[in-house]
Amino acid sequence: MTEPVILIVEDDENLSNLIGFNLEKAGFECHRCGSGEEGLRELSRKNIDLLLLDVMLPGIDGFEVCRRVRQHQLYRDIPVIMLTARGEEIDRILGFELGIDDYVVKPFSPRELALRIRAVLKRDRRKGGKPSVILSSGPLEVDLSRHTATLEGKELVLTMMEFKLLAALLKRKGVAQSRDSLLSDVWDIDRSINTRTIDTHVTRLREKLGETGRMIRTVRGFGYKFEDDESSGNEG
Repeated sequence: MTEPVILIVEDDENLSNLIGFNLEKAGFECHRCGSGEEGLRELSRKNIDLLLLDVMLPGIDGFEVCRRVRQHQLYRDIPVIMLTARGEEIDRILGFELGIDDYVVKPFSPRELALRIRAVLKRDRRKGGKPSVILSSGPLEVDLSRHTATLEGKELVLTMMEFKLLAALLKRKGVAQSRDSLLSDVWDIDRSINTRTIDTHVTRLREKLGETGRMIRTVRGFGYKFEDDESSGNEG
């Protein structure tokens, strides 16, 4: 079983390193960043199991980061725990209204934080209110709720961007999508990307999909589409 992956968004570098050190000792894999913008970029690049989010951040604050996460189709179910030195009731209410899963007021013990994280992850796995959303084509299945992709029953090792690209193509199976629209859907948080990035990721994704990769068809001068044998038309 792989270690749960935690993204720590905290601008106090000493505190971030201390949290990461203790969580890694407790059996978690941790990634750290110091601003809301950087946190959103990291979220778009990695498979994250839980977001540990400080409220008072430079640039966009933790509340705004949480709002954007909850509005995003691919990340909205990721559990969020907020860290803050502010314990006012209004802050807690605002956080919960935005969809956070727990709220930890500084100072806190590393052991307590690890226990709270495990409790949220366990609760997230058990909650039955949201059924899995699965996209499929032949032997390929993409589970949007669990952020996993399997081919012939075996889990594929995809980067977050490869996963998002595959999901975007599968959602509109049989429909040609321009490179610009894929950039908007897949890289919407990080705009400093050019269209050649799409081509590079498609190439890598095709390699990982093996024979199934042929279903990602190139639409010359425009973009790409996912087309299985049943829905294929005249384009190859």
